[in-house]
Amino acid sequence: MTILAADSQVMTKTKELCEAIAGDSEYKELLAKVEQFLADEGAKLQFQSVQERGEELSQKRQVGLELSDGEVKDFESARDALMSNAVAREFLDAQQSLQSVQTAIGKYVGLTLELGRVPAEEDLQDQGGCCSEGG
Repeated sequence: MTILAADSQVMTKTKELCEAIAGDSEYKELLAKVEQFLADEGAKLQFQSVQERGEELSQKRQVGLELSDGEVKDFESARDALMSNAVAREFLDAQQSLQSVQTAIGKYVGLTLELGRVPAEEDLQDQGGCCSEGG
C-alpha cells in the first residue's frame, strides 16, 4: 500500500504528529512521572501486589465465590496505601492521561477513516467526544 510507504504524505504527517507529541511539555511531564515510578522498586512492588490481589478477588467473584469482609477490607487498605504513595498515584494519573490521549487520537483517526473526511465537532460529540480538556 502506497499510503503506508515511508515517504507517503500520510506517514510524513503521522511522523509529524509523533514529533509533536514527543516534544509536548505536558507529555514530557507525564513521561517523567512514569519513569519516576519505574525507578522506584518499592512503589512498583506495592502496585504489583495490589494488582495481583485485585485479580485474585475478581477471579474468586467470577467463579461464584463470596468474598469475606476481611478480604475486601485488606484489599481496600492496600489500595488506599498505594494511593497514598505519591509516586504510585502520579504514575496512575499519568497512565490514565496517556491512555486518554491515545484514545482521543485513535477515535479521531478512526472517524476520519470511517467518514472519509476530517471529523467535525458534531461527529466527535456523536461519539461521546474525544478531545475535551482532561478527557
